Amino acid sequence: MPFTVPAWAAPAPGAPLAPTTITRRDTGDHDILIEIAYTGICHTDLHRVRSDWGPGIFPMVPGHEITGTVAAVGPGVTRYAVGDRVGVGCLVDSCRRCRACLAGYEQYCARGHTATYNSLDRHGEPTYGGYSTHVVVDEHYAVRIPDALELDRAAPLLCAGVTVHAPLVRRATAPGSRVAVVGMGGLGHLGVQIAHAMGAEVTVLSQSLRKRDDALRFGAKAFRATSEAEVFEQLAGSFDVILSTVSAGIDLDAYLRLLDLDGAFVGLGVPDRPSTFGMFSLMLGRRTIEGSLFGGIAETQRTLDFCARSGIGAETETITAGQINEAFERLRSGDVRYRFVIDASSFASS
Repeated sequence: MPFTVPAWAAPAPGAPLAPTTITRRDTGDHDILIEIAYTGICHTDLHRVRSDWGPGIFPMVPGHEITGTVAAVGPGVTRYAVGDRVGVGCLVDSCRRCRACLAGYEQYCARGHTATYNSLDRHGEPTYGGYSTHVVVDEHYAVRIPDALELDRAAPLLCAGVTVHAPLVRRATAPGSRVAVVGMGGLGHLGVQIAHAMGAEVTVLSQSLRKRDDALRFGAKAFRATSEAEVFEQLAGSFDVILSTVSAGIDLDAYLRLLDLDGAFVGLGVPDRPSTFGMFSLMLGRRTIEGSLFGGIAETQRTLDFCARSGIGAETETITAGQINEAFERLRSGDVRYRFVIDASSFASS
């Protein structure tokens, strides 16, 4: 039977989140019931509750960086058992038949993936995310958390981690690769660590030198402030891959000129205005621009396994449910190093 659980939701666009209860579906044949331990706060959560990217489904329970343990399994489940450490990322269903799904890229499902929250499931019911004590998900859309990863530090890997890892894998990043990371927030701080662990020479490009010491600690070889006019001239042709994690608009032509022959600019953040560039910025170095959207299930599992082997986890600040609105304000102003995670046990007492 369906059951109710405590949660925090935004009742309307832009409204503060508040305690509520939501209904979770019964644990079906291939479902697992997860007792949530931690849920990361992604910048996407902030955009979604404000309906920045289009109308949302309200009340909205955000959260797509979920870690916890399996509390129950359906009779047809084969991948997991009660007590297993698992995670749920940005999607909870897809068509499973299209080219993208069959290749393990469910995020690009031709029929559209079902997001962990702010989406409609196969029955037309809204999906609710991880700002809650429990979630029910088809076993196919859960991933296993390696024992070497702490559940709080693993939570942001389910979105931010795979978002930076997947394009680095696709671009065959290896010792000798030269990678620039633009911005060093939730995405960027993991991009630096992961690229460094893959053997790349990493440079952080940021508006100021405020996070320089952190970047070097994460494995960056260099940190340059883009506010210095000479930076773009000095670094011309220096990189094989640029990961842009920022949401503010940038001078795309200037960044493209930083790429060497066959270099790629990978957009991971969503700028607040359309980006433009001159075609010669691509043609003169046979450069490419690409976008990349979080990760499929197999990609997410590879990210977790890689981070476990490499000793990588997100740098987190743990908060309680009652601090969510304050955390949203701090996230809006950039006052977090580098990811908030919510102690899910606090939902039950709020």
